Amino acid sequence: MKKPLVVAAQERSAPLDVGGFLITVLASSELTGGYELFHMEGAEGQGPGPHHHPWDESFYVLSGEVHLGVDGVDTRAKAGALVHVPAGATHWFRFGASGGKMFTITSKGKASKMFEAFSGDINWQDPDRRELAELGARYGQVVIQ
Repeated sequence: MKKPLVVAAQERSAPLDVGGFLITVLASSELTGGYELFHMEGAEGQGPGPHHHPWDESFYVLSGEVHLGVDGVDTRAKAGALVHVPAGATHWFRFGASGGKMFTITSKGKASKMFEAFSGDINWQDPDRRELAELGARYGQVVIQ
């Protein structure tokens, strides 16, 4: 039987710097038993390039505007918008003017470990695309070159 989960603000881990935008792991799969919850925020222009992975991912825009592309369909999502990305769909996003914040949920428990690895193992000042792709592949993510 699963137990209820309460994570107070002071119990959260520090935000991870992943390519210039911040990802806070709100709940990992170890805590939830499956899915993962994140808070993401970034300045204008920050966000990942095209990629896909074997888990669903949903973005709820809390503030600002986020430009997203999913399987060739581009959209501008403003605060209050929800964008769902099915597993395997190629997608990317960039925070719009004045930056933005999102609440994100993934359907499986690999993203938090991958974000931790990206935060610690990649030189984001001058990223090596091959190294980035290889690191993502360890977690099932495919970076589109």
